[in-house]
Amino acid sequence: MLKTSVSLACAAASGCALLCVPAAAHAEGSVTLYGIVDGSVLVTSRTRDSATGQNDGARVSVTDSGLSPSMFGLAGKEDLGGGLTAEFKLESGVNVADGGLNNSNGNLFGRQAWLALRGDFGEVKTGLQYSPFFLALYDLDPRGCSQFGSSLVPYLNNVVGTGIFNANALSYSTPVLAGFQGRAMIGLGGEAGNFSAGRQYSLSLRYDNGTLAAQAAFYDGNGGGTVATPLPTTVPFIGRMLGASYKIGSLTAKASFASYKVAGGFSSNVYGGGLDYFVLPQFDVNGGAWFTSDRNDTGNHSILAAIGANYLLSRATTLYAQLGVVDNHGAMNTGLDVDGRAVDSALYGVHGTTVGGNVGVRHIF
Repeated sequence: MLKTSVSLACAAASGCALLCVPAAAHAEGSVTLYGIVDGSVLVTSRTRDSATGQNDGARVSVTDSGLSPSMFGLAGKEDLGGGLTAEFKLESGVNVADGGLNNSNGNLFGRQAWLALRGDFGEVKTGLQYSPFFLALYDLDPRGCSQFGSSLVPYLNNVVGTGIFNANALSYSTPVLAGFQGRAMIGLGGEAGNFSAGRQYSLSLRYDNGTLAAQAAFYDGNGGGTVATPLPTTVPFIGRMLGASYKIGSLTAKASFASYKVAGGFSSNVYGGGLDYFVLPQFDVNGGAWFTSDRNDTGNHSILAAIGANYLLSRATTLYAQLGVVDNHGAMNTGLDVDGRAVDSALYGVHGTTVGGNVGVRHIF
């Protein structure tokens, strides 16, 4: 986030400085440099040994992206006249802990790399982009798809980066009509002799009247194809999602159901919900819980719960603290945090109960 329009994965929108560039006559163009730098200290009572899958004891570590994914990007927009605009985005995930790539498919601009046309007809977009399914996940998360203790953890635990970073994709978003908006995307996979290999498609429908919002989304992705990224983004799975939110003043309640049918892995149902409340304009508290169950063997299940507090020191800088607990039963291995490094990663957990928390700072530019 998505916080992005996602943040996967999930980053908040930010104000950025505009760098003017030459534009054609009768058109206005701009390029915006934007980004997020987020670092934290993470403490966990138990840590998974990647070699054995067993408990490796308590750990304290400096982690990248404790709340939102660290990243930077360029966004461009040109007014073509008649209500039509051309837009592009090139976005890269970075790791503030070691300066490497992170929060992406592993490539330099592995978060987003697309070109779009937008007008009264809606929006047509081509290139590396988020799926409607993942955008629905972000919308329905009461913790804004935090990197710690949110619906992002069981999502990545099931399908890694698939559905977040969709390569070779075409999408269409309708204009908002009477509160409704639809999105459709197809990722053109294919390989010699097999057109459907690596193909990905996703649909969503959203209704929002300003107080009540409801959303349904679908994802279907095949394995194979010619797309090869350092982080797996073509895990074959079928996803379904339903959810709703209700807003009263500064309080927003959200609830959702997601299904991940993963080829060769768990077929999981995830039930989640929680609250987000702005105590003050500069002070936000939120909490959520997610119960994950393997449909093929209900003895494999977990419950993840987390709370967080975010205090805005300025419009650009946020101080945050988060606390969470996850309890795994059977073969379930839900973790607490999305830090993407192989060492000290808390994305995958161990059998039993693990408690953890982090404190950090996020700066948006």
